[in-house]
Amino acid sequence: MNDGNSSEKHPDLVGGFYDAGNNIKFSFTTAYTVTLLSWTVIEYHEKYEDIGELDHVKDIIKWGSLYLLKLFVPPDNSSSIPARIYSQVGGNNSNAENDLTCWQRPEDMNYPRLVAVCDISTASDLAGEMVAAMSAASLVLKEDKDISEILVKAAEELFILANGTEKQGTYTTNDDCGGQARQFYNSTSYKDELVWGGVWLFFSTGNKTYLKYATENIASAVKEQVASDEGVFDWNNKITAVLILLTRIRYFRDLGYPYESSFISSTNKIDLLMCSYTSDPKYSKTEGGLILLKPSTDAGLLQYAVIASFLSKLYGDYLQLLRTTRRSCPNSVFSLESLHEFSQSQVNYILGDNPLKMSYVVGYGGTYPVQVHHRAASIPWDGERHTCSEGDQWLNSRGKNPNTILGAMVAGPNKDDVFSDERSQPWFTEPSITSNAGLVAALIALHDPPTGSSDSIGVNLGIDKNGMFENVKEVS
Repeated sequence: MNDGNSSEKHPDLVGGFYDAGNNIKFSFTTAYTVTLLSWTVIEYHEKYEDIGELDHVKDIIKWGSLYLLKLFVPPDNSSSIPARIYSQVGGNNSNAENDLTCWQRPEDMNYPRLVAVCDISTASDLAGEMVAAMSAASLVLKEDKDISEILVKAAEELFILANGTEKQGTYTTNDDCGGQARQFYNSTSYKDELVWGGVWLFFSTGNKTYLKYATENIASAVKEQVASDEGVFDWNNKITAVLILLTRIRYFRDLGYPYESSFISSTNKIDLLMCSYTSDPKYSKTEGGLILLKPSTDAGLLQYAVIASFLSKLYGDYLQLLRTTRRSCPNSVFSLESLHEFSQSQVNYILGDNPLKMSYVVGYGGTYPVQVHHRAASIPWDGERHTCSEGDQWLNSRGKNPNTILGAMVAGPNKDDVFSDERSQPWFTEPSITSNAGLVAALIALHDPPTGSSDSIGVNLGIDKNGMFENVKEVS
C-alpha cells in the first residue's frame, strides 16, 4: 500500500495487478490485460450480462485503468520536466529482501519496492499498449463519462508524445526503464504497439487520423515482426489482433479509400491464419491436440492456445454476421464449423480433454493443479505475519496449497503433453494475468448467446456488431 511513496520523486503507485505468482507489477502486461478484457466486453457484453458478470468485469477493467492513469505523468512545461511512464513496481532492488528473493504474501511484505521509470522516447511499445488499453477501456466505461473522457484524453496525449519524438524504441532495451522486465517480458518491437494504439484510438474517438496512422504503418510493423511470432497474438506481438480489427472495419464499416488496400491485405492474412488453425499443417499440435503456435517454446503453451481459440471463434462470429459459411486460402478452405471446432477443442484440452485428463484451470473438474506457483495461494491465512525467511517452507513444501486460487489457469504442459504439478516448477504451475485474460476471452466467445438475442438480420450470436463503431461516423 506504499508503492511509489518510498521517494519524493515518485507519485502514488498503489493499485493495479500483481503479474503472476510473485508480487511484481509490470505496466506492459497490465495494459495488455486491460486492452484484451475490454475488447471482449465491447464484443460480447450481452453474454457477460446474461451470466451476471458484466459489472464484475467492468470493475476489473476500471481498477486496471485507474492504475494506468497513475503510470503516465504528462510533461510539466512550467518546470521543463519531460513526460514519463512508470514501467514496473517491485523486483530486485539490491536489498537482501525483495520481490524475487522472498516467498511472502503481498499482505506481509514490508521491504522497499523498486520503481522503474521511462522517458517516452525509450518506451514506445509501452506507450502504445497503454494508449490501446485506455482507449478500449474508455468504450467499456462510457457510462462513467468523467472517467471515460479522462482515459481518452490521456491516451491521445500519450500517443502524440510517443510519435512526436525522433528517437523511438522498446522499453526493455533501456536498463533503467525495463532492464528487470527484460528477463520476464522482453519486448521485441514497438511499431506493432503504436499501430495497435492507433486502431483503438480510432474506435474511441472516431478520428480517422488514427486509422490513417494504423493503415499506413501496419506494413512496416509486419516487417519488424520476429519470425517466430508470426500469427501469434500475445503481450509482445499485436500484429494479428490489428489485422483482425482492420478486417472487422472492412466487413462492418467499410470506409473505402484510402484504407481499402490495407483492409484487403489484412483480411487475406487473417484468412491464411484461420486456414493454418483448422487444416493447413503450418502449426503442429501435441499428440493430445494442443496447438503449438511457438514450437520452439516448451513452456506457457496454454496462453497461445486460448488466444487462438478466442480469435477463431470471434472471426467465425464476424463471418456468420456476414452470412458467410466458408472462406478459402490458396491451398485450403475453412468453414464456420471448423473454426468453432478448433476453438472448442483448445478450451476442451485446457479443461481436461487431454492425455493426463487434467484440468489446467484451478477448481474446475475432478483433477487440477494443487501446487500452483503463487505466493498468496501457498501460504496459509492464519492471521499471522510471516517473514521473508519463513516463506521458503511453503515454497519448498510438497503439500497442496492451503488456499485455492479458484479459476486460475496455470502455464500448462509442455509440447509432449507432460505436466508436473510442482510449485518449484513455475514453467508448469504459474498463472499470469495475461494468460488468464486470454482464457476469459476464449470462454466468453464460446459461451452460448443469451436466449432470444439476435441482431437486425435475426442472427443470434450474443455479439455487438456496431458497438465498436459508436464513435465512428459513416462516410458521407
